[in-house]
Amino acid sequence: MTTHVFIVDSTTFKLHLEYLFAGTGAKDNKIDFNNGPDTSLHATTENMLIGMIADGSRVRSGDQIIFYLQQEFSKKIFDGKFFGIFKAQNDWSFLDNNDRQQYLKNELEKSLTFRTLIEPYKVYAEGVTEWEALDEIKNMTSPNQMLWSLIYRKLKGNRGNTMITIYEAERLTQLIRNKNNRDELECQNKVLSFDAVEQKIVCLDEGQKNYSGRQEEINLLPRLVAKYQAGKSFESHLQAYITKNLGEGLNKSLDDAILHEAKMEWLGNEVSVGVGMQRIDIMPSAIKNEQRILIPVELKAVEADEKNIIQIQRYIDWIEQYYIPNRQSDIQPVLVAKKITNKESSAYLRLIDSFNRFNETNENRCAKLRYVEFDIDNGDLFFEVFSY
Repeated sequence: MTTHVFIVDSTTFKLHLEYLFAGTGAKDNKIDFNNGPDTSLHATTENMLIGMIADGSRVRSGDQIIFYLQQEFSKKIFDGKFFGIFKAQNDWSFLDNNDRQQYLKNELEKSLTFRTLIEPYKVYAEGVTEWEALDEIKNMTSPNQMLWSLIYRKLKGNRGNTMITIYEAERLTQLIRNKNNRDELECQNKVLSFDAVEQKIVCLDEGQKNYSGRQEEINLLPRLVAKYQAGKSFESHLQAYITKNLGEGLNKSLDDAILHEAKMEWLGNEVSVGVGMQRIDIMPSAIKNEQRILIPVELKAVEADEKNIIQIQRYIDWIEQYYIPNRQSDIQPVLVAKKITNKESSAYLRLIDSFNRFNETNENRCAKLRYVEFDIDNGDLFFEVFSY
């Protein structure tokens, strides 16, 4: 179960609670590439939107949802706060495109294009301040216990939907519970809402509101295949495809290549591994034979290169220092790249040498690097583990 943190303001938070959904926005952009191979959008804009889709695609039914309310000095909200706890009703996010028919657009005062239906789980009135969650260290014995996923998000940019690790979620939810003396709100058959003056989640004495907006399924495969065939970059599309399909039984070759018969318990994408710009493209945590396995995945929409090993080595170093002390796991690094047709070239031989050197260096730290190649087969992606 993954926990996702959605960023809100006082206006959107109120509506999220009353209509029970979470969402992220695409500014003034309209998605014109869903279920189709073409787009009129600039490549930078398209990739930005695909990143939002990838974030929404990691959502699975039953995942936890926490809201982060941003500072609003005009509303006298001087501290950002975390509120929860809710659950996702369904797998993935859906599309409600940016046009005049977008549900609640005027009320929200912005476009929220990618949305997820939610339900109350364990809801508490009071929120935990950003200071209490991210800066206060009085009960910590080591820096690796800090909520680095949220700290990195603050440092690097405004992703509207950020996942946090299982141990980070346990800490944050406990902080929320303690803030409320473990007293949950009882709002059966009532509407949840947000009181911006009191800065609390409250119950309204009125009947529940039904969410009745459009719920279009997002399908990027035609666009991904078109970019693949045209020789254009599609790494962000590949990430979004994997976050949606991994562990769902929709692409057996994908599940076999990455999960290797393990059952996924958590899924991250764009996982920050330092204050620089390094991010793990995909990182599931899975369980096989009662053993937990963390799987950092480096994605390449081109053929693999020996330089890829440098990035993977940094991932292993970070995981060993920051993740493993909090949640003991085996580590299975994976490199996913476009199928190499010429396996006799000097570049390919150097690539295999880099794999072998990596395995020798990390023999006692992680499993042998798993190398996965993908290709297009019958209009879909086919993944295959390559022995070297």
